[in-house]
Amino acid sequence: MAAPQVVLSEWTKIRSVASTVWTLSLAVVTTIGLGLLISWLTNNDFGSMNREDRLTFDPTYTSFAGMGLGQLAMIVFGVLVVSNEYSTGMIRTSLAAVPRRGVFFFCKVLVATALAFVVAVATAFVTFFVGQAALGDHSAALGDPGVLRAVFGSAFYMTLIAVFSMGIAVILRSPMLSLGILMPFFFLVSNILGSVSATKKYAQYLPDQAGQKILQVIQPPDDDAPYGPWGGLGIMILWVAVALLVGYLLLRKRDA
Repeated sequence: MAAPQVVLSEWTKIRSVASTVWTLSLAVVTTIGLGLLISWLTNNDFGSMNREDRLTFDPTYTSFAGMGLGQLAMIVFGVLVVSNEYSTGMIRTSLAAVPRRGVFFFCKVLVATALAFVVAVATAFVTFFVGQAALGDHSAALGDPGVLRAVFGSAFYMTLIAVFSMGIAVILRSPMLSLGILMPFFFLVSNILGSVSATKKYAQYLPDQAGQKILQVIQPPDDDAPYGPWGGLGIMILWVAVALLVGYLLLRKRDA
């Protein structure tokens, strides 16, 4: 089967599964809704902030405060796109139809990545404009220095989270195991490691903590990371590349 046919086949698979719509919709609603709520609360509480907090206030980053939960939905999307075929046994049929496993794998990743990116870009811009509207006089404009980079960066971040999850799902071949590792790691473990002084300098190289650097327009006073926004995104891309490479190599060697 030629690559364009495989791409069309993978698109048909993804759009015909109800979980795709639900997980992506949840990512959109959570990111926008929570970002709006936190932006509104921040605007109401701005007068009670101390002087240092006001000077280092980042309205763009504040509007993306809901991304911490939104990324969990993107993780579920990435895992289910890949591991649903393993859990249902359809992987055997897919590999029989597309014996070239590299073509099968990268076409699946390509289609899912493109879909995730389109949704993430739309979510990023809506989240930004809604959040800035809620911040009122304390808002930022899209044309301000670093803002457009942060908005597109949030879309890159959400997309990369989904792609990283795809790689892990290929490695583990189990939706329950993949979600059981990824969701606690990104929701709890990474945050804990990043808040403990003994592990903070290592935790800043984890994919989520490095990748979220791209969302910042104003650097927090306690941020001593030895890289900038694009450097952090580069670190995250390396994590994603390694996950995809290991997944691809294992897919080539293992039985379906």
